[in-house]
Amino acid sequence: MPTDPPYDRPTTADLAAARGREIDDWLRPDLDVLFCGINPGLYSAAVGLPFANPGTRYWKAVYAAGFTDRVLGPWEREAFLDAGLGMTNVVRRATARADELSPDEIVEGGRRLVETVEAFRPRWVAVLGLGAYRTAFADRRATTGPLERGIGPARAWLLPNPSGLNAHHTVATLGAAYADLRVAAGLPDRRS
Repeated sequence: MPTDPPYDRPTTADLAAARGREIDDWLRPDLDVLFCGINPGLYSAAVGLPFANPGTRYWKAVYAAGFTDRVLGPWEREAFLDAGLGMTNVVRRATARADELSPDEIVEGGRRLVETVEAFRPRWVAVLGLGAYRTAFADRRATTGPLERGIGPARAWLLPNPSGLNAHHTVATLGAAYADLRVAAGLPDRRS
């Protein structure tokens, strides 16, 4: 990730105040891939940007998969969208950990995701989190990789969550899993 974010590191008070905040989706009609996180973390909510915590592996994994021509920062919305990529979350409410979300919130978030996909019509939706997907779509047997059922009119793919709490995945293994989706979507490897 670029080293100089255009915002200050949030203080402990900023993080506490961010609990429950929402961040904007990154959407355009007809995207190639809409990435869908579980929900924003407090750091992201404090600065108002997705995957903003400096420890996130998301941006490096997206680059390692060949979706982008460089490791983007969370402030590079237009470059991400210009690559045909978008971003949303199953649940909009920020928490310190995803396990603070109720099953009802996740199910409602799944409904909202379907509405978003119907409105913006991405070709693929990539959900970043096995448990959230299983709860949101009542599919206890889902595994990572391509999903038999789509989300709205889009094809769906389930990817490992890039959270540091998902410690058995490295940037390399995340990048490889994400690259499988890029290849299936017929997208070029944009790395230089």
